[in-house]
Amino acid sequence: MNVLSLFDGMSCGQIALNKLGINYDNYFASEIDKYAIQITQKNYPNTKQIGNVVDVKAEDLPKIDLLFGGSPCQSFSRSGDGSGFDGKSKLFWEFLRLLKETKPKYFLLENVLMKKEWEHIITKELGVDCILINSSLVSAQKRERLYWTNIPNIEQPLDKGITLSDVLIDSDRKEYVDKDLILKTDDKGVYVRNATKKGYLIAENGDGVNLDFPKSKTRRGRVSKGKINTLNTACNYGFVKDFKIYKLNITEIEKLQTIPEGYTKGVSDNQRKKMIGNGWTVDVIAHIFKNIPLT
Repeated sequence: MNVLSLFDGMSCGQIALNKLGINYDNYFASEIDKYAIQITQKNYPNTKQIGNVVDVKAEDLPKIDLLFGGSPCQSFSRSGDGSGFDGKSKLFWEFLRLLKETKPKYFLLENVLMKKEWEHIITKELGVDCILINSSLVSAQKRERLYWTNIPNIEQPLDKGITLSDVLIDSDRKEYVDKDLILKTDDKGVYVRNATKKGYLIAENGDGVNLDFPKSKTRRGRVSKGKINTLNTACNYGFVKDFKIYKLNITEIEKLQTIPEGYTKGVSDNQRKKMIGNGWTVDVIAHIFKNIPLT
């Protein structure tokens, strides 16, 4: 089997294939982030890096059996610039071009929740309906994403009931203190400033807290019960224990994306967080790929 991966950064799709024991002859990756490429090659040195997607041509590749990718979401995202197909998300058309050129047996496209008009355009062009899957079913992270695929019989994953407490590692850490975020604490919990509305939210033991206030007016200050809200490229999140807030470490952030521990070692923590935030929840992709007929 020959695989073509587009916009998949550090190769979360390849992790999923290997986790399932699905063998492939060639794995071609179109990626331009040098740090993501470095991590992919560290973990999967046989990966064939083929550069920018706009330069990839089917005629230069063998017959592709599986094509997948997550085209850039910045222009589609609710927290993005709203430019849709006119912004960075226009690279969807490169995915579509290569889908038509390579004619793979199976394909998968991932992207964020978006305006229905954009979703409908993608659905029409790909010829399949999307399925919304929340990573919270297989991880301790809330992450709603849309998946378009012709892989058959995709259903919702079973809820594994994983909580934030399940991914925490015992270690000594300093309490996180921020007067702009934390209003007070008592035996009910930590009172956290709500960035999007007046007032506050109460974070109880085991809850996740986004620590990006006041940088982000749409995210910072939000509390997630027993989970972490969607990881972004800053991955600046904390958790409540003994009515105190502590920051998540990089290994815990990897576990939130169901990436193998230590997979992203080899670059700076900021680059690790960026690629994790841009990545896929591996166990969701594995859930989809497990239905690929192998005969």
